[in-house]
Amino acid sequence: MIPIKPISAVKPANAANTVESADSDALGASPAQVALTFLKPGNLHLSALPPLSLYVHFPWCVKKCPYCDFNSHEVKGSFPETEYLDALRADLESALPLIWGRKIYTIFIGGGTPSLLSAAGLDRLLSDIRTLLPLDGNIEITMEANPGTFEAEKFRAYRASGVNRLSIGIQSFNPAHLQALGRIHDGDQARRAVDIARQDFDNFNLDLMYALPGQTLAEAEADLARALAYAPPHLSLYHLTLEPNTLFAKYPPPLPDDDASADMQDMIAQRMAGAGYEHYEVSAYAQPGRQARHNLNYWQFGDYLGIGAGAHSKLSFPHRIVRQMRYKHPQTYLTRTAAGNPIAESAEIGRDALGFEFMLNTLRLNAGFAPNLFTERTGLGIGAIEAALNDAEKRGLLRRDHQNIRPTALGQRFLNDLQQIFLYDN
Repeated sequence: MIPIKPISAVKPANAANTVESADSDALGASPAQVALTFLKPGNLHLSALPPLSLYVHFPWCVKKCPYCDFNSHEVKGSFPETEYLDALRADLESALPLIWGRKIYTIFIGGGTPSLLSAAGLDRLLSDIRTLLPLDGNIEITMEANPGTFEAEKFRAYRASGVNRLSIGIQSFNPAHLQALGRIHDGDQARRAVDIARQDFDNFNLDLMYALPGQTLAEAEADLARALAYAPPHLSLYHLTLEPNTLFAKYPPPLPDDDASADMQDMIAQRMAGAGYEHYEVSAYAQPGRQARHNLNYWQFGDYLGIGAGAHSKLSFPHRIVRQMRYKHPQTYLTRTAAGNPIAESAEIGRDALGFEFMLNTLRLNAGFAPNLFTERTGLGIGAIEAALNDAEKRGLLRRDHQNIRPTALGQRFLNDLQQIFLYDN
């Protein structure tokens, strides 16, 4: 899954005045009391609540990759599976008053490496979720999996438990590049993982990265050709970036220059279009009708409840929109959840930040969005961002009419610049 950065991750210097903290006693209050606080009258007026997704975070992996800035921790021999599943259930139970009566349309189990879970553990997790939440009859349930953890029998059991979509972290089929990325699998294991997935899953995503250390255009094209040979319903193609607080940020590897990276991007666009894939989001390509519904809900500023260590939530109420974050370190999360409070941070998004938050997500969609979606999801009139829309249109980064607002090809190429226009202090 692509992580969604909350406003705190991108706020300008004066943003402290724009994100209103939850009631000072809220973090120590009961879930029912917190829900009543969020249901009080406020500055927004949402006519309807958006679709709701569930994200479940599994924080352990076999080995921490040098480019990874996700909340993941290397397994030291074993991990407390039963204790963590107990905590996930308690976490979900405590959140029920905030989402009471709302149906779940998609579930994403991410990490870390969730495929380290035993077949029985995954079955218990989904059983607990079904017991506590109303699920849509056509629900999409995605699980992230890394090739080094693939076992045919275990993945068959995952499918029987209800997982109906896999997202496989291939990253590359080239053994030299996999080694440079610190992955635990090699090219043969990557190919075997896809073969196993195709036996039981007709809906799966392959993650690939490009602009890798020492990678040439021909090598990037060979990786893509290998992936396309499997005809995956969905492909996520990520440009390697050096994220802060990672090993690669501290010790940067030699990467292709900007011109070489641009050539790879152009090659990907041409090859994917020729293979019949729709480039529907910055890094996502799908066969017709096979877009990732969970991620689409994020990009359309839908709601999501996140449970597990470090998981983020974005929840709408009739008069406010709230973000929450669970405690990040697994042991702290386990301890705090056992004490009845897994929430580390809770904040209401201020009115003057909502336009930017909405556009930060929806501008990732190449097809754009209908103008009335802005009002539906933020409770604000489109006039709240009129000046920024005019500025973006004047710069050739965005086009709009009464039916659609979308980035231009130039806006897609310089997406960060386009999104920055909507910062509320701009």
